[in-house]
Amino acid sequence: MPWTRLRKRKALKPEKAISRLWMHRILEEIINSAEIRAESIEFQPLRVHARSIRESIENARRRGEIPIISEVKPASPTRTFRDLTPSDAADIAGVMERAGACGISVLTEPDHFHGSIENLKAVRKSVSLPVLRKDFIVRETQIVESEADMILLIAGILSERLAEFIGLVEDLGAEPLVEVHTQAEAERVLAGDADLIGINNRDLETMEVDLRVTETLAPIIRRERPDALIIAESGVRTPADVLRMIESGADAVLVGGAIMEGEIYKNTERLVHAGDAE
Repeated sequence: MPWTRLRKRKALKPEKAISRLWMHRILEEIINSAEIRAESIEFQPLRVHARSIRESIENARRRGEIPIISEVKPASPTRTFRDLTPSDAADIAGVMERAGACGISVLTEPDHFHGSIENLKAVRKSVSLPVLRKDFIVRETQIVESEADMILLIAGILSERLAEFIGLVEDLGAEPLVEVHTQAEAERVLAGDADLIGINNRDLETMEVDLRVTETLAPIIRRERPDALIIAESGVRTPADVLRMIESGADAVLVGGAIMEGEIYKNTERLVHAGDAE
């Protein structure tokens, strides 16, 4: 079993774990801090009885709603939305659930996004929805501390280690959300067996956002993997943006900043019901 082998494996040097040649300075700082934190994580693999995001998305569709994964996002590298204790995070996730979200994403990166594993644990205890751990996973030990139904794995960061990390997440009973941004990354992921694929509209090299990324990649993924679940990520702010992503072929849309700014219930609800005026 992969986790048995992991206990005997020496940690890889950072430059062997991920590719850094193209990284934006902010992302490189985030990765550096992630590697440092990962070295102190005690190896205690958990077995997760994952809640099904596929089932939750289907339930939202039956209700005539847009499947929205609302993100508990305290901050971004350039701005702070609000400081959150685990209790605050749990309360916010509850509001998102009542407003109709089909899933909850929790940012756990502490240095640039002000998140925490404690927030993740509190949220998952407080809601019945599938919960995504959104972080920059670069070491195996980060996976074992994740009491989440889904764990984000970024193809552009993990590079040749992606398949290994997908297997480790699945071994714990969780579901890997494999994120791509380019056609080359999408084709590499489609060559494997991942069936939950995120399309990040943000270029991690420049940090620029372009919703046309989902419009370009979603049809390619859908053609090659008809049963895959496609999650559009980043840059979605309005009901029109949500509909644009769904019409492009996304099954669900992950939204953070646009929900955390202002009244969380209303912001979530208006995106969930983006199709009502159609």
